[in-house]
Amino acid sequence: MASKNSSNESEKDVKILDGTRRDFLKQSTLLTAIALTPAPLVRAAENGWDEKIAAVYEKVPLNIEVNGVKHQLSVEPRATLLDLLREQLDLTGTKKGCDHGQCGACTVHVDGHRINSCLTLGVMVSGKKITTIEGLAKGDQLHPMQEAFLKHDGFQCGYCTPGQIMSAVACIREGHANSETEIREYMSGNICRCGAYPNIVNAIQEVKDGGQTV
Repeated sequence: MASKNSSNESEKDVKILDGTRRDFLKQSTLLTAIALTPAPLVRAAENGWDEKIAAVYEKVPLNIEVNGVKHQLSVEPRATLLDLLREQLDLTGTKKGCDHGQCGACTVHVDGHRINSCLTLGVMVSGKKITTIEGLAKGDQLHPMQEAFLKHDGFQCGYCTPGQIMSAVACIREGHANSETEIREYMSGNICRCGAYPNIVNAIQEVKDGGQTV
């Protein structure tokens, strides 16, 4: 029995030593890598310059039409359409809400179809026509859906309103505004945290029943 216990204890000691040795090697490798990294690169990483430098070299050309205006841009392949619109074209009407495609605040139209711009890469819309909330009105003349939202008080804080209006227009164009139930179903991807849903539905119904061109 004594010899068996001694054998077990020896095996445990070996395992412990092996685990310690592995940890030691990992730490030594990491420390060596840090020590060998040139100081300028370390400072660049700390200041975020490595990302900025990489972004310059990674940019690709992009041709798109936004609200009837053609643009020739240079964008990062990983940049979303939402960020492109807001940061490069200064079209800030399209809002960044959840940034995960769950709230609908970033809804825009691409070739007439509504999408969540936060889930769409800019490079994916090359050669396509984009319409944002800024492109609905004709000069000082509001779009019928914008007028209806004002009339029915379809907003409170207003943050979700651009996305709500873009989806509302698409909802009618898609033929999904034939009843209150249908409107609620096909507008469910747009969240209003203020709870103005009844007013939004009323606005959409008025535009639909009025037969106005959207």
